[in-house]
Amino acid sequence: MSKQYYTTIGLEIHAELNTNSKMFCGCINDPDEELPNVNICPVCMAHPGTLPVINKKAVESVIKVGLALGSTIADFTEFDRKNYFYPDIPKAYQISQYKYPIVSGGILRGVEITRVHLEEDTATSKHDRGDYSLVDFNRAGVPLMELVTEPVIHSSKQAGDFGRELQAVLRYLGVSEANMEKGQMRVELNISISEDPKVFGTKVEVKNINSFKAMERAAEYEIKRMSALLDDDKGSEIVQETRGWDENKQSTFSQRKKENANDYRYFPDPDLPKLFLSKIFNIEKMREGLPELPEAKRHRYRNDYGIKDEDIESYIIDQELGGWFEKVANTLKDKDKVKTASNYITSDYLGIKKVNTEAKLPIANNFVELIEMVMKDDISSRGAKDILALIVLNDESPIKIANDKGLIQNHDEGALKEIVQKVIDANPAVVETYKGGKENAIMSLVGQVMKESKGSANPSLVQKLLKELLA
Repeated sequence: MSKQYYTTIGLEIHAELNTNSKMFCGCINDPDEELPNVNICPVCMAHPGTLPVINKKAVESVIKVGLALGSTIADFTEFDRKNYFYPDIPKAYQISQYKYPIVSGGILRGVEITRVHLEEDTATSKHDRGDYSLVDFNRAGVPLMELVTEPVIHSSKQAGDFGRELQAVLRYLGVSEANMEKGQMRVELNISISEDPKVFGTKVEVKNINSFKAMERAAEYEIKRMSALLDDDKGSEIVQETRGWDENKQSTFSQRKKENANDYRYFPDPDLPKLFLSKIFNIEKMREGLPELPEAKRHRYRNDYGIKDEDIESYIIDQELGGWFEKVANTLKDKDKVKTASNYITSDYLGIKKVNTEAKLPIANNFVELIEMVMKDDISSRGAKDILALIVLNDESPIKIANDKGLIQNHDEGALKEIVQKVIDANPAVVETYKGGKENAIMSLVGQVMKESKGSANPSLVQKLLKELLA
């Protein structure tokens, strides 16, 4: 029987900062550049005699992240040289931070943060040429934020939730697009298992993770792999190493023995000045200038609008959609109307958008007009969906569309009663079934009335009239 093991996870997350220029030179920071080696200069290519200059905007961005996480912002900080030899490092060292990071501590989604520091990104290695590789230095020197968590995560889901929340925070702050598909955000997973929850097991690092789903799957795979090793009667052991994630095989593979910090021979970079941040930035003013962050927005949406948590997450993830929803909600004001509007947005509008790439957010006032018609029973739910499918393509008035297409519901009891009686007379078998106790049979009659009225009858009123006449 397999033993019970406790999982411990720590994350290292890198995010490219969206500054105009690179970290230590004036080259353009353009993640969408497709031509290789065009955004380079003697500084980021490490030509002899060149000197780096710190990008102030990048430092400011990391401070903003620290403030958003409730962290301690260092007064004194410096940059260090992290020495290692690899083709994607032109200097044979990376400028990073070791002993004195810009940000220490903090918390997000219940996960404690160890540090957030600033460094330069590496070049991109291309291994698709068969027997040789090429290096594109466009990315070399791009400002790169690294966040390290404490080893306090205990499940793959918690790790995924943390990563998604950090991505949202970075986007709300405007410091990074954090697009994992473009490599603007990269996650490294440190994971161990142990029989004793108070004792860490042998740590394994997993790289090459390109999505949060992949991170969760990699964690699950490693938990199973490690458990099998510890359960093995042959005395197998977990080796401390770096492993890669193979998306195609849905498994990890061994890459290399894990380096320790002393292998990098860190020392302060002599070409860069020490920074006293309180003399350069007004930290309190920056704190006051922070935007509303995802967790605060969730709380406000719950209190102000009373909408479902699933709907709220749609607005948190898509800021444009969230801003448009707020315009609609603030115009409608009434909570019941806002809830109805939110249902149409998250189920119907997003459904249309999935299948029709030309669909766009309708003018807020047009959508409000549509919801007002729904709430007054002027149109049916089916009619509302049909109108919505039109106003996401063209800016038209829902009332005009409803009138032009005959979608306005008929509330005239006198006129409807005649149609209802006609349908009753034409369907004696269904009437008999209904009177025999099968109440659902009435829906067949409702359908007949809707067909007879060409969809203009109000279904609720039709059902009421049927019950009265069949009583």
